[in-house]
Amino acid sequence: MPFLRRPLHAWGWAVLLAATALSAAVLARGDAPSLPGMRIHELPPEARRTLQLIRRGGPYPHDRDGITFNNYEKRLPAARRGHYSEYTVMTPGIRHRGARRIVVGCERVRPQPRPGRKLWLEHCRDGGEFYYTADHYRSFRRIVE
Repeated sequence: MPFLRRPLHAWGWAVLLAATALSAAVLARGDAPSLPGMRIHELPPEARRTLQLIRRGGPYPHDRDGITFNNYEKRLPAARRGHYSEYTVMTPGIRHRGARRIVVGCERVRPQPRPGRKLWLEHCRDGGEFYYTADHYRSFRRIVE
């Protein structure tokens, strides 16, 4: 290949460095691939109940409901810290939290006015985005209305 034998000029190095930096930034963001969707009626009944609790603002059955979900697995779209909150979906027949969760993404348009309420959907741009996992964050499906 003759083009590989020619020395790179200054502009060639600049283009190469810019392309490398851009590809590294895209890889570092960890954007999740597009997630399959599911309708609300496809959720298990316990997940539909959890979704109703989230829409009402609680009360939640577990102290850890509403905590920040950090997306360490990078299975959800990249977002700033604090964007995602997680909520327990009860699993029949077990006494602990189990593996099922609903994760809510919220791009806040204004701060929450009252302390003690972890998430107000009316303060989320477009009402928030909802994801369901039945396998403790190994896979997600986006909940669509």
